[in-house]
Amino acid sequence: MVRGHAYSRSLIRRQKVHEGSVTLRKRVVLLAGPDESTNVVANYLQGRVQDLIVIVEASPSRVRMIRRRAQKVGWVDAAGQALFVTLAQPILRLASKGRRSEIRKAASFDPRPRPPDFSVPSVNDDRTISLLAELNPSAVVVHGTRVIGARVLKSLRCPILNVHAGITPRYRGVHGGYWALSEHHPEWVGTTVHLVDPGIDTGGILAQKTFTITEEDSIATYPDLHLVHGLPLLAVQVEKALAGATLDSLPQSVAPGSFLRYHPTLWGYVRRRWSNGVR
Repeated sequence: MVRGHAYSRSLIRRQKVHEGSVTLRKRVVLLAGPDESTNVVANYLQGRVQDLIVIVEASPSRVRMIRRRAQKVGWVDAAGQALFVTLAQPILRLASKGRRSEIRKAASFDPRPRPPDFSVPSVNDDRTISLLAELNPSAVVVHGTRVIGARVLKSLRCPILNVHAGITPRYRGVHGGYWALSEHHPEWVGTTVHLVDPGIDTGGILAQKTFTITEEDSIATYPDLHLVHGLPLLAVQVEKALAGATLDSLPQSVAPGSFLRYHPTLWGYVRRRWSNGVR
């Protein structure tokens, strides 16, 4: 359900009065998934924009996700990916808790819970489209949601931005830094800020930055490093959007090719860690 009475009109229609006239505040909507990193992104934006509204969608059905993945990669790989997510990933995150805290502290990130202003079943729900129309944002930032359908994108009349964990278009999907290392390309470990289109991380590239990892890092800490280097790039693009400036796409990235990446399988992750030291 959408939380808030009649879309919480007092929240949606925030205004400020100046010298007898009413000036609408520049509004940014964060359209996000129910991930802990959503708090980091929300708190980062909160201190940089006048009016931030956070909309969080419900978690998708894991069974349904596995079935859809199996249609693309086959049941064996889909099962291996599910095993990595459910078994290996929680252990890796627990083992990397100290390093993750260190990364966030060094970047002055605020991970405290930031309750959403609205909760919706899915970013592609009709109620989400109605809510976005009521909010009428000047920019939308997407973080960790399902793939956003064309209906939602067409309903918006503002830039839709995403911080992607990888150098696109070569590393689309998830774990871009991990896959770059797996392919022996540490020089292509980096973050992209791009416009969102109906494809998966195929929108126009607005900014990119590569970075170096340490021996203390792993697939559990790469997402934090991607945010550290990506959020300042995002802030620049959001500021441009709020100022009404054109967001110009950059030429094709330095990493040739375009590939959609998924979670590694459990056995694939173990093999790469054992043979190549890719954590």
